[in-house]
Amino acid sequence: QVQLVESGGGLVQPGGSLRLSCAASGTWFGIRAMGWYRRAPGKERELVALISSSTTYLDSVKGRFTISRAKNTVYLQMNSLKPEDTAVYYCKITSSHFHDYWGQGTQVTVSS
Repeated sequence: QVQLVESGGGLVQPGGSLRLSCAASGTWFGIRAMGWYRRAPGKERELVALISSSTTYLDSVKGRFTISRAKNTVYLQMNSLKPEDTAVYYCKITSSHFHDYWGQGTQVTVSS
């Protein structure tokens, strides 16, 4: 059974930083890609950043967010946070067999 455990969310003031982590356990397959998504209140879920053989970012976070990976853990370093970054952030792993696994979500709130 695959389990993803997220951590690092919280409340931060505008301009602040947070680092999200997502650790995958129980994995026995190859990982094709790891990514972070978010869903803000009243909005659709959107891809924030993806890492596979390369990295992809949502335009609005380019230059502020950095995705990285160490073995079965994916990180999202978020700098210069803005109120519009407020959302529930989810990590996702896509296996080498194209199965998707999701984390439970972690709340990020940017507010003064």
